[in-house]
Amino acid sequence: MVLDQSFDTFMFLIFFVYGLAFWGMGLTLALESGRLPALAEKRILRPLSLFGIIHGTHEWLESYLLQAQVTGIPIPGWLAWLRFGMLIASFVCLLIYGVRTFGQPGYHPFIWRKIGLAAVFIYGGAISASALVTYEIPEFLQLDLLDSLSRYLLAVPGAVLAWLALQYQSRLAKDKGQKKISEYLRMAGVGFGIYALTQLFVHPLEMIPARFINTESFRMLSGLPIQAIRSATAVVITISLFQATHQVEMERQAQLADAQHERLDALERVREELAKKEALRRELLRHVVQAQEEERARIARELHDETAQTLAAFSLDLAAMQALVPEKPDCKRISSQLQAHCKEMSRGLYRLVHDLRPAQLDDLGLVPALQFLVDQDAKAKGMEVQLEVQGHVRRLDAITETVLFRVTQEALTNVIRHAGTKLARILLHYHRQEVLLSVTDSGAGFDPKQAFPPPRGWGIAGMRERVEAVGGQLTIESAPGKGTEVKVIVHVFDLIP
Repeated sequence: MVLDQSFDTFMFLIFFVYGLAFWGMGLTLALESGRLPALAEKRILRPLSLFGIIHGTHEWLESYLLQAQVTGIPIPGWLAWLRFGMLIASFVCLLIYGVRTFGQPGYHPFIWRKIGLAAVFIYGGAISASALVTYEIPEFLQLDLLDSLSRYLLAVPGAVLAWLALQYQSRLAKDKGQKKISEYLRMAGVGFGIYALTQLFVHPLEMIPARFINTESFRMLSGLPIQAIRSATAVVITISLFQATHQVEMERQAQLADAQHERLDALERVREELAKKEALRRELLRHVVQAQEEERARIARELHDETAQTLAAFSLDLAAMQALVPEKPDCKRISSQLQAHCKEMSRGLYRLVHDLRPAQLDDLGLVPALQFLVDQDAKAKGMEVQLEVQGHVRRLDAITETVLFRVTQEALTNVIRHAGTKLARILLHYHRQEVLLSVTDSGAGFDPKQAFPPPRGWGIAGMRERVEAVGGQLTIESAPGKGTEVKVIVHVFDLIP
């Protein structure tokens, strides 16, 4: 009695491990097929995962029925048929997995498929014929007959095809250089091959081969129940497939890491290219600004040296002509008018030369040029501008001083045109490594985020490009009815003493 109880406990543990192994295998493959599967396509892995889950649940139900039988608990008839239905469903899933893998292009030459189908047909026909011979058996053995037929006709072919399928996938993995995955798949295939052999040992029946090859004969020869071997093969299959999926996941993570590194490298290359383009753009803007100023200076020199001198000579010639002309009122009036026009042209020419390139900027520096801009140009336009200079005043490089002067000039022009006020303040602060320029008014103001249709807004765009050309930053703070502040910060490295 004690031996029987120990054997029942041992069988319960076998069924528990058996079910746990296959259920774990099914869950692992279900998770793998839910992602981008690398072991096989989703349509191929799904039947194998369903086999593991259903068959594992079947073995747990088998352990429950065993406990009920030992303890004398009555078992409803439908529960036994449920167990049989789950067994059939699991073996069908296993067979579908093998057939789908076996049917893949390039799996085997067509002649081998014909030979395999013929072998299956002969094997199935022999088993079916043997079952027909023993059909007239007692009623209580009909479920055992159906159980045996399901193992003969579904489990054995399905497990054999699964073995061949895993061997095929192992060969594919080896061809791809995935040696560890290939070894694990080959081990899982061997497990299914052994599992196919264990399914030949069914309940003792009068039919052949169950009369000689059955669970009782195996127990008498080995001293172990066949379920122990099935459980061991289930553990081997599960561990092998788990290791294969784990290795696939590791390779997938490595590929993702490589892809991420490549993406980061690409982004770094793009960033470097953008930085080079930005540096090139700034250098181009700097050259454009410098070329503009040089062209302005050249035109200003030509106007001053040639046109202004010509006007001066013309004015002297008029004065000489006036002294030589006889005393005629009309001649004096006309010559006086010509001299007045000549002086007006000289003043206009002087303003034009100053606007093109103020001489103070080149000769004296930024502060005198701004002071002249405030005293002469701003006052001439009716503006009251306050200039405040802070810090240690010093000469900057010519292009930086030119940019700061032009931004101030454009900002004051915008005050006259748009601000609706004649009051403005200029702050020039020399810091140790940067220069701050601020032009402030208390006029109408505007929304800096507003998009202005061309040609409006070009003045601000021009100021921004000039400032960026010398590596500076331009910000505009304004709001409707609250005035405007144009602020420029330029970093200074090469100072001119």
